[in-house]
Amino acid sequence: MIFVTGATGRAGSEVVRALLGRGLQVRVLARDPAKVQRLFGDAVEPAVGDLADPASVRAAMRGATTMFLSTADDPRRVAWETSAIDAAAAAGVRRIVKLSSIVAAPGAPVSYWDWHGRVEQHLSASGVPAVFLRSNFYMSNVLDCAAQIAAEGRLYAPAGAARIAMIDPRDVGAAAAAVMTGPGHEGRTYFLTGPEAITYVQVARELSAATGSPIEFVDVPDEAAEQAMIQAGLPGFVAEAIVCIFAQARQGATERVTATIESLTGSPARDFGRFARDHAQLFAPVAVGAGR
Repeated sequence: MIFVTGATGRAGSEVVRALLGRGLQVRVLARDPAKVQRLFGDAVEPAVGDLADPASVRAAMRGATTMFLSTADDPRRVAWETSAIDAAAAAGVRRIVKLSSIVAAPGAPVSYWDWHGRVEQHLSASGVPAVFLRSNFYMSNVLDCAAQIAAEGRLYAPAGAARIAMIDPRDVGAAAAAVMTGPGHEGRTYFLTGPEAITYVQVARELSAATGSPIEFVDVPDEAAEQAMIQAGLPGFVAEAIVCIFAQARQGATERVTATIESLTGSPARDFGRFARDHAQLFAPVAVGAGR
């Protein structure tokens, strides 16, 4: 039995799909069983619980041999994930696969990266055999801008000329399934990236090609970007972290490219052009009068 946390997230849902594609039995921690049902039907076993409730997590992982650990970007991440690790150790889980960040480190300049680094430290000291999947920036993050791109034909971000080896969450899922089911991965750290480091100018170009309509990248100053995200409803800590990630990306933190996806899965990592084509309808211009 494989126990999955974060199963309804962009990467976590792809992990579940990849495991199901291998015919494996999957149990997912679910605050909202209805959402799990919408995503996976009856293919998974939902275990109602919340990482903030350690007792529910302990109950949910009974009988599991492997745990996939991923949670939302939240200031409580370290507490949630370290508690889940302790519960897994007590329950006799034999392998934990932790989804992390390519630049995870305690004290990192981005809060998300610091949280991942602190959880990695705790997992390394837990005694449970562990695998760390350090993923780069998800291509799916661009989906957060899809409605604005469709409405305006512009992609706004404080990216400058940053080069980012973006990765498709489907490849993260495939890699996670490979290390959860194959031997010899314990104690390893894998750096997961897309096939090339691209700029946001290239992202806009690929979206233009996929939709058949011109899409322009508009660079935005950090402060203006942060304020725009807060005005759009994002929590302040999220907006601050996103701006900090882009600042680090402009300094080269996200440009590393690896061949890890192909070595783990046997298939090359998807490029952004393919991702854009697969989601083109979300970025396509809104027709005049649509919905009236």
